[in-house]
Amino acid sequence: VQLQASGGGSVQAGDSLRLSCAPSGGTVRSYTMGWFRQSPGKEREFVAATKSNGGSIVYANPVKGRFTISRDNAKNTVDLQMNNLKPEDTAVYYCAAGRTIITSTMTNGESYHYWGQGTLVTVSS
Repeated sequence: VQLQASGGGSVQAGDSLRLSCAPSGGTVRSYTMGWFRQSPGKEREFVAATKSNGGSIVYANPVKGRFTISRDNAKNTVDLQMNNLKPEDTAVYYCAAGRTIITSTMTNGESYHYWGQGTLVTVSS
């Protein structure tokens, strides 16, 4: 499975962006799909994830209430709607996919088997 992330860009604080992840060679409904991000000088951190086959959805505390992860099975994509963006959201965002991920480990990047190339989000104040 190859993952293609898109939708990044440069915005002002308070603006919105929508990231999209499209897997080739697989269907999103069969995978647990996650979004992670990495800022310069920081470790990669979990953002949001949605369990395969319409299961659990989990968000990192810093993005709860602002970000929404969703699947579009017709388009075979997983999207991350990001509202009320803050400068601290600036990072390269990566989508990831994995099979048979236990719900309690959805926030752990090591649980995922496939990673996209990343898309840059820059939020200025």
